Amino acid sequence: MHNLPLIATRPPRLSEMPEALRAVEDGGIYSNGGPVVRRFEAALVEQCFGGEGACLAIANATLGLMLAIRQARTGRSGRYALMPAFTFAAAAHAAIWAGLTPLLCDVDPNDWATSAAAEEALLAHYGEQIAVIVPYDVFNTGLSLSRYSDYAQRYGVGVVMDAAASLGGLDAEGRGYGTGAPFASVYSMHATKPFAVGEGGVIYSADKDLIAQLRNMHNFGFGAPRMATELGMNAKLPEVLGILAEAKLAEIQQVATHRAALAATYRAALPDFTFQTVHGRRQVSQFMPLLLPAYADREAVMATLAAQGIGSGKYFSPHLAQQPFFQQSCVIEPTPVSDRIGAQILSLPISDVMTAADVATIADALQSACRTPIHAQAKASRIHQTLLVGGGPAGTAMLISAAKQDCLAELAQGLVIVEGSARLGGGQLGGYAITSDSTAETFLSAVKDNPHPEIAALMTHPGATDIARYIGALGVPLARTGPFLDAMGERVAQVVRNNGGTILTSHRVVESRRTPNGLWKSTVRDTVNGTEHEILSHNLVLATGGYQSPTEVAAAHVAGMSLGERAGDRLILSDDALRLGGIDALCERLADIRAPRIAVIGASTSALATATLLLKSAIPLGASALTLLHREALRPFYHSPEAARADGFTDFGPDDICPVSGFVYRLAGFRLEARELILRILGVGGRTADPRLNTHRITGDDDATAAATLDNADIVIGALGYRPHALPLFAADGGRIPLGAHAPGRPRLVDQQCRVMDIDGHPVPGAYGIGLAAGFVPSGRLGGEKSFKGKANGLWLWQNDVGQLIVGQLLDQRAQVAA
Repeated sequence: MHNLPLIATRPPRLSEMPEALRAVEDGGIYSNGGPVVRRFEAALVEQCFGGEGACLAIANATLGLMLAIRQARTGRSGRYALMPAFTFAAAAHAAIWAGLTPLLCDVDPNDWATSAAAEEALLAHYGEQIAVIVPYDVFNTGLSLSRYSDYAQRYGVGVVMDAAASLGGLDAEGRGYGTGAPFASVYSMHATKPFAVGEGGVIYSADKDLIAQLRNMHNFGFGAPRMATELGMNAKLPEVLGILAEAKLAEIQQVATHRAALAATYRAALPDFTFQTVHGRRQVSQFMPLLLPAYADREAVMATLAAQGIGSGKYFSPHLAQQPFFQQSCVIEPTPVSDRIGAQILSLPISDVMTAADVATIADALQSACRTPIHAQAKASRIHQTLLVGGGPAGTAMLISAAKQDCLAELAQGLVIVEGSARLGGGQLGGYAITSDSTAETFLSAVKDNPHPEIAALMTHPGATDIARYIGALGVPLARTGPFLDAMGERVAQVVRNNGGTILTSHRVVESRRTPNGLWKSTVRDTVNGTEHEILSHNLVLATGGYQSPTEVAAAHVAGMSLGERAGDRLILSDDALRLGGIDALCERLADIRAPRIAVIGASTSALATATLLLKSAIPLGASALTLLHREALRPFYHSPEAARADGFTDFGPDDICPVSGFVYRLAGFRLEARELILRILGVGGRTADPRLNTHRITGDDDATAAATLDNADIVIGALGYRPHALPLFAADGGRIPLGAHAPGRPRLVDQQCRVMDIDGHPVPGAYGIGLAAGFVPSGRLGGEKSFKGKANGLWLWQNDVGQLIVGQLLDQRAQVAA
């Protein structure tokens, strides 16, 4: 059994310092830094910062951050403090205490400090709304100081460097880290840090006037004797800790050199592990952080090390964006790199008393822990229960359906979610300019009274409050749904992780192959660094969404000719028109046409949404300037036959009524905003049609009216539905499985049990599908009118019947495997 704790610093002992004991006996606490503290400050500037600038000793580093951030925001109107998600809680708390909202961004995959690209993008996007930027010199990597001086010049932003563990480190030029920086750098002297005193901190800056102002602020704002002239607090370092700090300063160079040597020994002993990139000439290591292989079970590794007397940790996991308080109080940008680093990081011991032999012992123990049978099996063949491909609206909706039935925790065991974007939730929905075909109540029903408290609490989330404004309206603007759906995705991900599941954001499944023993072997690519690994699972759930194929739309035969041949470059996709900025692009394209004419082809929801959006636009449409060409009849939804007849609509029969709900055209009928347009087109209940809109039902290839409409249109918009994104699937013999999604005409990915179908209509074992264009048609106990021949999509279906149908099969299959 070894005795190698993770943190083993040695603060100086008072018993060895009679002068310190006399200071205590004499009550040596001075109002504005006593002589011992001031002497330490001067010595520190000389020894660690080359005599340049000044420093201020403080009671602890968190108070130092609070002071420095509060000072840096002075004179700035912004409300955000930009900082990395991968940092300690003190930074975010300090910003909040200083009256700012933390804006959390992602980090660099190599040095684990704030991503320069993310900083630049957010500074450009938020502009003056960002008052202060608080970078963190992660584990004393030696983060560039000139970069932040440049930001201060270009963006007028205040800068406070969180250098908590960097006192004693050297920058790339060999100077003490922070030397020459015109802004405040805050260091910790906590017992866990290399410069271990017990408690305390230091603020350094090359700007002596800045330190003078902070000195007043840390002493009750006393700018004159016993007189507050500015905002202040009590953050003074006691004299007794000044004595200890002086003693530590005397040995810090030896301590730093020794720790740097241990770190170098670790790197040499563990060549197969991923270490942080270091920019400084000497890193003063608090501990030795590294990334475990993706297959490793960190908790099991830590337990194995602990059983041998070796301490370990996982700083910073969970990172700030994963902690409940900060999820509620911060603005959080996508953090895929922080997520990955946080999931794999392991911190190993470095101490003042360790030797190179101790490092060798720890390295051998770690390698052995990762080679234990459980990890060897995990590396080669860890078998998961289910791989969910896609964590957008449909994938998240399936998980919500499980949460509503209080079985998400069970489903999460052995679940891996792979999502190409940086987070689960809204996917691309927020990028569309139209209103939803789901009500505000449907969106909110996902979280209202949810059995999981963290999900149910979203009813008070600002995104939910925004959506609630549209209760009773004709849908919710999709551009307003993103914050709510992303927050819901994060809470669902939290439940999944807490119950043993795995979330891989910024990853993409390349293909899945059936193994001879009936499993799925999926190749997964990290879109950040391009690396690939394989995942074995019993089941696949494809929630990969749909797309409009330009080739297929151009090849569509309408009025005796393909659209591409007839319309040429006048043909655009409805998906392009419906996205944010799509109508603006059309306006620019039609700007020189005095009386533009537009033809929309299709009878889908996207066709009606396109027509609605065009009628709302600034495009100068005259009488009958917009024509909707369609083959299928346009039908409105009604809650009952009685309601339809009372409104004057009678064009339905028994086969058009859902036997379960009693709804008229439950699946085929348009709802909300599209329904209102249909009712006006049909003149139901005395409604008047918009004179700018003309409709024409195509009769066949010889339809001269349809041909003339297309020929005379300045723009032709193809709204012919969506084709499912189908993941390449391969059989055990290596041959590709042709799927129903690849069939011409009306492709369907799934059958009535949501099982993925091959091109002959046979279910592919262990593969399920959900979402846009999947082609699911409810039947039996799920209801739906007999006359319906299209595809059923909708958030309510995914969060309820369809999601539960898949979840039930997955849990039944798990029970069978267990049995």
